[in-house]
Amino acid sequence: MNSPVYDFLAPRIMRIGAQAEPEIAMEHWRLTRDEDGIGWLALDRAGASANTLGSEVLEELDRMLGRLEEAPPRGLILHSAKKSGFLMGADIREFSGWRDPEDLKRRIERGHRLFDRLEALPFPTVALIHGFCLGGGLELALACDYRVAVGDARLGFPEVLLGLHPGLGGTFRSTALIDPVEAMTMMLTGKPAHAKKAQRLGLVDAAVEPRHAEAAARAAVERTLRTDRGGLRAAAFGTTTGRRLAARQMRSKTRARARPEHYPAPYALIDLWEEHGGDREAMQKAEIESFAKLGVGDTAQNLVRVFFLREALKERGKGDADVRHLHVIGAGAMGGEIAAWCAMRGLTVTLADLDQKALAKAIGRARKLCDDRLHDRAARRDAMDRLIPDFSGDGLRHADLVIEAIAEKLDAKRGLYEAILPKMKDGALLATNTSSIPLETLSEGLPDPGRLVGLHFFNPVSRMELVEVVRHERASEDALARARAFCGRIGRLPVPVESAPGFLVNRVLTPYLLEALVLIDQGLRPAAVDEAALRFGMAMGPVEVADRVGLDICLDVAEHLKGSLARPLPDVPGWFREKIDRGELGSKTGKGLYDWKSGKPERGDSPDQADPEVVDRLILPMVNTAAECLRQGIVSEPDLIDGAMIFGAGFAPFRGGPANYARTRGAEQIADSLGRLAERHGPRFTPDEGLGELASR
Repeated sequence: MNSPVYDFLAPRIMRIGAQAEPEIAMEHWRLTRDEDGIGWLALDRAGASANTLGSEVLEELDRMLGRLEEAPPRGLILHSAKKSGFLMGADIREFSGWRDPEDLKRRIERGHRLFDRLEALPFPTVALIHGFCLGGGLELALACDYRVAVGDARLGFPEVLLGLHPGLGGTFRSTALIDPVEAMTMMLTGKPAHAKKAQRLGLVDAAVEPRHAEAAARAAVERTLRTDRGGLRAAAFGTTTGRRLAARQMRSKTRARARPEHYPAPYALIDLWEEHGGDREAMQKAEIESFAKLGVGDTAQNLVRVFFLREALKERGKGDADVRHLHVIGAGAMGGEIAAWCAMRGLTVTLADLDQKALAKAIGRARKLCDDRLHDRAARRDAMDRLIPDFSGDGLRHADLVIEAIAEKLDAKRGLYEAILPKMKDGALLATNTSSIPLETLSEGLPDPGRLVGLHFFNPVSRMELVEVVRHERASEDALARARAFCGRIGRLPVPVESAPGFLVNRVLTPYLLEALVLIDQGLRPAAVDEAALRFGMAMGPVEVADRVGLDICLDVAEHLKGSLARPLPDVPGWFREKIDRGELGSKTGKGLYDWKSGKPERGDSPDQADPEVVDRLILPMVNTAAECLRQGIVSEPDLIDGAMIFGAGFAPFRGGPANYARTRGAEQIADSLGRLAERHGPRFTPDEGLGELASR
């Protein structure tokens, strides 16, 4: 995120540093005093596009505070010299490999002493925040006396997404400053608050436009800035009874999203606050102990790895896609949401469909998506202005990229390409969102097959980060590079895959879904099958996945793969086909493998425990197929498999992906388990010879 307010803010704030040489200049920090004796302390981490709190940055801050104590200014304003924002949080690179809790505890204690020292400075301190202020960055801001948020600032505690909770004072400073339940909600969900909401919560003392930023910061130094902190609810949770009742509700809500055996951090945070809330000294000590214990655990270490998997995929999306105008053909669920998402991300989008009613429905869904995802009324208006229903297909001639998202029928797609290619402008890319048809087949007969690529999005596009960028033997390298850069431009994660039946994610996921049908056919209730997957850690059970995708679509993919692969897949039960014939297609029809009410499946009671063999029958075929895909060159490295399956299919994030799970459990043990399953249930479980390669680093 490059903060658009920075271009306005920087000349006014940074001119203070231009009037004279900095009083103190270190590698990452610069201190300048203005004519009023106010210190302006700028963080500008060397060699980085964003500020993070690494050990060197913290050590320099410690030295800087010593200098400030020796020669105190009238007040101190901390700000960022980075366009990307105030402070993104801790340097996650330093999290990887933590194994000694005592060493980690000593590191965290040093950070606490530093932030306590900042908090104790004998003059007013102000955090002037633009852009992102997350994790350790927000904890640094909380150690200041005042916080002023500018324009598009976003403040939050994302540590839970790394299997942690705040570890530099965020637990006790936030719950003392604002309504403790609101503070706990921020820490438990990891969701950031925009500037205006942060002001309503009391997390910041002012949320201002850029032109008022300097004046607000100076008013805070003069202690004339009006503040609104605390309240009756904060006092109510000062009692043990109040916290106990609130903690019970928090645990209940958290269990609906994350199991304690998989994700211990939110439960540790709730315990911490319930037991010590209101007692700063005790809570500080408990925060350090709890963070150190979590930080060396498998969950945190695997989630840190997942963070770097995401960053590596982001790197693949860098570059100039040279796409300003997108034309989407097909206004169904996928095409309509691709178009809406891209308009929200700043592209001009024309959306075409032969069915005007389908177009109208797609525009209605887009409007609801904008309302849900964009906080600013002007941003919602601008996004909808960029999304243009195109009844006549005129946008095709102007588009830099055309995405085809029509039905999965080979003849229909070929006929469409024949009609549109002569009308596309020179240099425009043609992409297909096909989930199953090989691109070699689609490219046959095209006058310029090099411009055709696969861009396989996942449903729903607004929530699923992954896009498979599918290569075929005649695709040009330039087209593939632009396709990856387009994904980066719209905030999605590109994973390069070779054209093959099912590509990567559907190829790996299909055995999981089909085995679920076999288990149901053998007498297990759908809820029991899903529970086995959930106990392993999958984001969603296979039965619910099938219902949400659509049983008809699952059948189409399964039949296509069954006729294309050497490895056997289980037969689809007859009753499943009968459901489809009756129109029981899943959530979209209100009835499928589950009955659906208000967008949710009616599961009934789930078993208290899952049969380990059932878990293996669901999970190990995915691991086995991932090994096969790697061996066949559909994907080039195990990390790509892990990233694709986590971000595209919800494979248990705390386990780090199928390849990491294979490494953890051991390739030999997985092969032995598959061998036993093959003896009992047939050759579909035969271990793949690529398991060893999958499990290697």
